[in-house]
Amino acid sequence: MERIQQELASATSIDDFFGKEGIFARLFAGTLEQMLEAELTAHLGYTPYAVEGRNSGNSRNGKRSRNLRTSTGEVTIQVPRDRTGDFQPALLDKYQTSTNELEDKIIALYAKGVSTRDIQETLHELYGVEVSAATVSTVTDKVWSLVEAWQSRPLATVYPIVYLDAIHLKLRRDGKVLNTAVYIVLGVDLDGQRDVLGHWVGDGAEGANFWLSVVTDLQTRGVEDIFIACIDGLTGFKEAIHAIFPQTQIQRCIIH
Repeated sequence: MERIQQELASATSIDDFFGKEGIFARLFAGTLEQMLEAELTAHLGYTPYAVEGRNSGNSRNGKRSRNLRTSTGEVTIQVPRDRTGDFQPALLDKYQTSTNELEDKIIALYAKGVSTRDIQETLHELYGVEVSAATVSTVTDKVWSLVEAWQSRPLATVYPIVYLDAIHLKLRRDGKVLNTAVYIVLGVDLDGQRDVLGHWVGDGAEGANFWLSVVTDLQTRGVEDIFIACIDGLTGFKEAIHAIFPQTQIQRCIIH
């Protein structure tokens, strides 16, 4: 978890999310290792150090290194082993034939917020089989902690400039493909370093009320002052920012 949090904290711009050097690509190995651990737990039927594992006939037996090709190049992951040698990770079998697909699915886990249904649908696409509820629950617990670490990490107290905008994506939600606003906040700190402060998936079209909840979240995570907020002309957007940061100067984005 510490290594994952270090990766998250290293983001300095919105470009750090995507591409060959993107944050999601850098998180790929760590997330894959967590999912393999969850898969082994489902295989054994008990969590590490659980009393159910005593005299069970099988147990964890360390890890082995394996090199994988990703969009960032070659990475080394630690694959857990069981003592009897019966554990064969289905996730890696899928990875051998569709590396880009697996990376895309792991990114989707973050983007969708990692609900149980999203996990179940994603793993069904990865494995080609219906995954048990126990496995879904275990993987959700593993991956959700990574999502929470990113989205709730403490922020700087002061940002001279913050850019607030939304992108609209087609996302499958509750069995329907909906045009959904994903709210992005990019901050520039006192050292001139850019940092993506977070992203929030909305319930529909972009709205000032949702932006109010986003700005409130920034305050909750430690932001005390924003000098300049660069925004578009959405009605009520300026008022939403001033409700939390009343001294902030509003700069209309020249593109809008």
